[in-house]
Amino acid sequence: MRVLPARFLPFVIALIFVTNGSGLRAADVSFARDVMAVLSKAGCNLGTCHGNQFGKGGFKLSLRGENPAADFLTLTHEQVGRRVNTVQAESSLLLLKPTMSVPHEGGKRFDVDSPEYDLLRRWIAAGMPPASREEPALQALEVTPLEQFLVEPADSVRLHSIAKFADGTMRDVTRLACFDSSQPIVSISVDGLVRRERFGEVTVVVRYLDQQVPVRLAFLPARPGFVAKAPPPANIVDEQVFAKLHLLRMNPSNICDDTTFLRRASFDLLGIPPTATEARNFAQDQRLDKRQRLIDELLTRPEFADFWALKWADLLRVEEKTLDRKGGATFHAWIRDSLATNKPLDVFVRELIAARGSTYEHPPANFYRAMRDPITRAETVAQVFLGTRLQCAKCHNHPFDRWTQSDYYGWANQFSQVKYEVLENNRRDKNDSHEFDGEQLVLIGDGKEVEHPSTGKPVKPRFLSTPHSAPRAPHSDDRLLIVADWLTAPTNRRFAEAQVNRVWFHLLGRGIVDPIDDFRATNPPSNPSLLAALTDDFVAHRFDVQHLIRTIMASRIYQLSSVPNDTNREDESNFSHAVIRRLSAEQLADSFSQVLGAKLDFNGYPAGTRAAQLAGVRAFRRRESGPSSGDQLLTMFGKPPRLQACECERADDPTLSQTFQLVSGPILNELLTRDDNRLRDWLNAKSDPDTLIEEVFWTILNRATLPTERAALKKYLATSDKHRANLEDVVWSLLSSPEFVLRH
Repeated sequence: MRVLPARFLPFVIALIFVTNGSGLRAADVSFARDVMAVLSKAGCNLGTCHGNQFGKGGFKLSLRGENPAADFLTLTHEQVGRRVNTVQAESSLLLLKPTMSVPHEGGKRFDVDSPEYDLLRRWIAAGMPPASREEPALQALEVTPLEQFLVEPADSVRLHSIAKFADGTMRDVTRLACFDSSQPIVSISVDGLVRRERFGEVTVVVRYLDQQVPVRLAFLPARPGFVAKAPPPANIVDEQVFAKLHLLRMNPSNICDDTTFLRRASFDLLGIPPTATEARNFAQDQRLDKRQRLIDELLTRPEFADFWALKWADLLRVEEKTLDRKGGATFHAWIRDSLATNKPLDVFVRELIAARGSTYEHPPANFYRAMRDPITRAETVAQVFLGTRLQCAKCHNHPFDRWTQSDYYGWANQFSQVKYEVLENNRRDKNDSHEFDGEQLVLIGDGKEVEHPSTGKPVKPRFLSTPHSAPRAPHSDDRLLIVADWLTAPTNRRFAEAQVNRVWFHLLGRGIVDPIDDFRATNPPSNPSLLAALTDDFVAHRFDVQHLIRTIMASRIYQLSSVPNDTNREDESNFSHAVIRRLSAEQLADSFSQVLGAKLDFNGYPAGTRAAQLAGVRAFRRRESGPSSGDQLLTMFGKPPRLQACECERADDPTLSQTFQLVSGPILNELLTRDDNRLRDWLNAKSDPDTLIEEVFWTILNRATLPTERAALKKYLATSDKHRANLEDVVWSLLSSPEFVLRH
């Protein structure tokens, strides 16, 4: 007589239960629709629990239920089925642990009398039927409301979730849906009741199986007697932002004064403050359109191309170790020239994506020189030009976006044809395989196809677009040209949105989508209408970056004061007041040099080169020469090493070392005490104290002194006959003041 192995016992029992007329049929509970949803609802398959790469306690589920088939085998077959008991379902570990009937490290996940418990119990008792191939697939999830503004005393809203299946059937899945809040300002019940904990805006992501829907909610104070106040809109920016602020019962701050606007515009477009003469002239200008005239003038200055080339050089990883000195300088010059001539952004990006040839003779080819494999190229292009972070999909389906592993590797395969011919490599460190010094050729050839890690087979090239769209001619002789055409097409809205959002971020200090390179349904724009209007205008004007900058800077929103009012004091995402932010490393270095008339030195660059003009990160090796004072200052205040294609690499958080440098650091002190700096000229002019103080203020802070300031400084300057030392103290106090080191 043959004895059936013990591991098959659960399946035999399941067969008996399904066929013995007990009334528990496989159709009563669906593994795909119900069991997988319960596991997600209870948080069992999250990365912090059994969805972890290595599982927890010997029990591993697929992250967020991306692989139902594997999870079915894990639940029913792994550990000889000891997690389930089809004879006595209530004794199953799958029920005992989440109800804390036995110790469970993950804590209590649901109650014995809950619908979640009942669904799992019925499925186990029915013999744990697998998902049926005939079961219609989930096609969409509809959630209501998608957006709502709740004014006090209203403090809650219930979300309803309806699942739509391929056969046209619909089902209320609110109880089985997961609810994730972007901000800890609400509490959410298991059945979708969102209750206010404090006022503010929040995005609630509703998730059922593989579908996710973001819901935007705003809980607003009553503000009795609120009266909407806003200046007349100047353009489409104001129309969209003011409309949102009105819904939020929020008023914008006042328009900033001329001095603030001048400094703000100069720092944002040129990276340096205005001179004393420029500041005085602007203050005296009585023309009503002088702000628009200023914007137009700044856009034509060479410093604009220098400063905005710096932003692109950060993203495109222009640094000497990988590109070598000549390649980096050539690439940087091409970027700067593109900005100086206002090359349309779609043309600029298309030339980058389709680049090939000598890294010395064809500058855009350096874009690929820094990225030596298809994975890096694919992630970089997606993040920089589509605002899409794909990295999570490398190991599993993206938990917060729609991208699958197949999407990830199919997209990477678009960049698999890139090859290199190293004509020479004169690297100085023979042990450093990442150092390149010499000309290279970027070529297009028959590269190795990118394979899916699960199957080991090549993945068909695809675009990052709608789920069912396919690339044109996926096996064309030149995939880069196909990607370049698709990426920069006027119909590729995500490309235009991402570039509009990046420019907005650089001018306003925060993206409409924030972080700016993380576009996804679960991270929606703070003002969708604003992003849509600017994107339409950008495409209509043929990707003209200078037109986009003019539009934003001409708006009332850009010109608002940073001083909040009673209605917008807590606002961080609706652009109701200007964002105060610290000057960047290059802005600070060049500002010190300009106002003091004392240039900082940067190793490897000619004397007089400004920080914003540097092509790369550093043109020296630490073992051969130490960094100059200028190099030290840039590193201290957050200049990125350009090892990542991300704005996040630039550090802008204040540090203790920065404070010490401003208070008593050797770099600023050396500039202040230099014999040939501007202080010498001020003292040699032998001006009276009032005139001297005014000149210092117009040069450093670009404004006239207040009476109290003038009186205090006159008194201090007269305390001793050490005129130079006294003046150095006055200048230092202004250079280290928040008014100077912050962009208001």
